[in-house]
Amino acid sequence: MSPKEKLLVADDNPVNVNVLRDALEPHGYEILAAPNGDTALKIARLALPGLILLDIMMPGLDGIEVCRRLKAIESTHEIPVIFLTARQEMESLAEAFEAGGVDYVTKPFQPEEILIRIENHLRTRRLTRELTENNAALQERTAELTAANEKLRQEISCRERAEDAVQVADEKLAVLADREADHWGVAGFMGKSKTVARILRDVRKLHNFGATGVLLTGESGTGKELIARAIHFGGQRAKEPFIPVNCVAIPGELAESMLFGHVKGSFTGALTDRKGFFELADRGTLFLDEVGDMPIALQAKLLRVIEDGVVMPVGAGAGKTVDVRVIAATNVDLNAKMAAGSFRQDLYFRLARFTVVTPPLRERPEDIPILARHFLNLFAVDMGVRAVEIDQAALDILTAYPFPGNVRELKNIIEGALIESAGKRVEPRHLHLLKAPALCASGPEPAPRYADLPLSVEAAEEELIQRALSQTHGNIAEAARLLGINRTRIYRKLASSRGG
Repeated sequence: MSPKEKLLVADDNPVNVNVLRDALEPHGYEILAAPNGDTALKIARLALPGLILLDIMMPGLDGIEVCRRLKAIESTHEIPVIFLTARQEMESLAEAFEAGGVDYVTKPFQPEEILIRIENHLRTRRLTRELTENNAALQERTAELTAANEKLRQEISCRERAEDAVQVADEKLAVLADREADHWGVAGFMGKSKTVARILRDVRKLHNFGATGVLLTGESGTGKELIARAIHFGGQRAKEPFIPVNCVAIPGELAESMLFGHVKGSFTGALTDRKGFFELADRGTLFLDEVGDMPIALQAKLLRVIEDGVVMPVGAGAGKTVDVRVIAATNVDLNAKMAAGSFRQDLYFRLARFTVVTPPLRERPEDIPILARHFLNLFAVDMGVRAVEIDQAALDILTAYPFPGNVRELKNIIEGALIESAGKRVEPRHLHLLKAPALCASGPEPAPRYADLPLSVEAAEEELIQRALSQTHGNIAEAARLLGINRTRIYRKLASSRGG
């Protein structure tokens, strides 16, 4: 039996510690508790936990200072830190990320949400280690090949050298797709379709294109952030920061401060100077996801920074020069937004100097079996089981399914199927797809009527959730916002309806 993964919870409130212990221990985690920052540092050095849940406000050393010290120690530098924060501490998030945190959860928190985030970051850390080892092996092999080919290089003609340069570029892209795919998700675009080939060509072009102005468009779940990461980590800025920002998730009152920073005393609660996301991304890439939903007033300030390369922190008397490549993404029609006056035309032209369209999975069904087998092998490695087969009948079902959630949905379905099959052959009965009659319908769905709803409260709730998922093309976060409920409630309802 493999040893339990250790998690360190640093929180001065015993109630929070007990809630997390009750939620996480049944899933095989060993919980270590620290009531203050000093104790958290000692336990982290001795126990080297897999992940740390760190309260920002604690007696003695606060969570941000604890994180800084952990990142300064070689043995604890790579341990992911998730901050636990109250809403009134939201303005500290920029400093928290700058200190080395990878995520945050707002109190009061949902145990299910924390469990999902913990699993994601532990998996990311494991894949990062594998990527580092693969890169080291690749560099060693590259050095050997360089020495072996030195004599041949003197004998080739100019044309042969040009052709070789193209081949080297293709090989670099292949390395990114094959060796870094597990971490950056470029494998989400593996396949044999023409659309996949087009996307890879576009990514290759952008590796040597250092200016701002890349716009990624496509439905939710098609992998726009993964393409942004491929562009960044395959290009000249690969060793510099990649800062992803969800424009919808930024609180409106803190948006300007979080993007551009602020100086001490510029507003209530601004106790110190803070760097914004633009400064944190200096010399690297800032990825603005869901940019179409950015408030119109903030768009003008964003445009100014992109054009001038100067950020003006809130309350500052002088700007700061930054060198940031901006990659934006949207799943909405920006032309319609511009026609409605909710998106600036000049900002659009600045962002869309080069556009990459990410196709929905239903437009490349020939890639579905390839992706399904890839994700199956990927999760089999994570679960520590041998290679798992999938029935042709199951592949036929997946190929015929419209995938409103796109590659993200396929990945989740395969992971769930592997878990349900207990690591054995995946059959059709292991696949759990969204109820799809409305998903394939054309045209807008008619407004729901009370007469259409079941009389049972539970059945009516399930029906409303399915309608919301249909309208949002399977996007659970958007469906939750549409219904005005927490997305964990949708997860629980879907799980209960599947008998799980």
